[in-house]
Amino acid sequence: MPAPSHASKSHQAYQALIEQAKNLPGAVSMGIVWPCEQHALEGALEAAKHSIVAPVLIGPRTLITDVAQRYGLELGATPIIDTPTPQEAAAHAVALVKAGRVQALMKGSLHTDVLMHAVVSPESGLRTARRISHVFLLAVPSYDDLIFVTDAAINIAPDLSVKRDIVQNAIDLHHGLGLGTPRVALLSAVETITPKIPGTVDAAALCKMAERGQIEGGVLDGPLAMDNAVSATAAQIKGITSPVAGRAQILVVPDLEAGNMLAKNMIFLAGAEAAGVVLGASVPILLTSRADSVQARLASLAVGALYARHLHPQSTAQSQ
Repeated sequence: MPAPSHASKSHQAYQALIEQAKNLPGAVSMGIVWPCEQHALEGALEAAKHSIVAPVLIGPRTLITDVAQRYGLELGATPIIDTPTPQEAAAHAVALVKAGRVQALMKGSLHTDVLMHAVVSPESGLRTARRISHVFLLAVPSYDDLIFVTDAAINIAPDLSVKRDIVQNAIDLHHGLGLGTPRVALLSAVETITPKIPGTVDAAALCKMAERGQIEGGVLDGPLAMDNAVSATAAQIKGITSPVAGRAQILVVPDLEAGNMLAKNMIFLAGAEAAGVVLGASVPILLTSRADSVQARLASLAVGALYARHLHPQSTAQSQ
């Protein structure tokens, strides 16, 4: 287990986001899709107490009220939009976004693919010109900065054009959360360009794209192996000198398998807290886990609220 002094860094990283969201005026209206289990409902109601979000619950009214009663959760005047199936709840959530009634969405206890099917629907979804991607925000006890890992949940084997959007989405999130210009490491197994490892060639191309203004707002370097990206000592031993090596804040993985394993290694072996958000749609979409701590749920909701304000600063803080 991590030493207590290191663990406090994790709490501080998330707490800063939570405090930032709490201190802003009003609350962001957020659709909570199918909150039919304790973890989904409790997180939204806890965030409402802190004025981070104003939740709109979308799902079967009877089941939601039963869950609240069973776990001693106070619904108060929280609006509930009665929908009988997860598919209808997801479709209704998308409709609420398009009508301007909510500025963000959070996945409850329905399957992720049900929600995302409604989000990406060509007829009525929330797609933009940008490719949709996912970012894990990891508070690792032994690392000073929040680490973004992308994409570990949506794009299985992204090509160069998709990777460009994945990188830009993560950079935009970093800025939107008030974290400044990020240092972006494009990960591979090695730090040299090797044609037999296609990810190294993509990493080099992405760096050149950033130089030419096709990617904006971040400082990129790659290919970098994982040790060179996060360990200044490892980078020094390898003779790598760059503003990113050893201090990366965004880790861009070559494919979903690598990203998923990396994120879960950090969570289960390094004791990281994790928040997850889907980007590239017209509003942020939060994907939470039953295993999340109360702080991780609050941090996820704070991320969604802060980024929703960044995307749509003119939107009303609370829908009526």
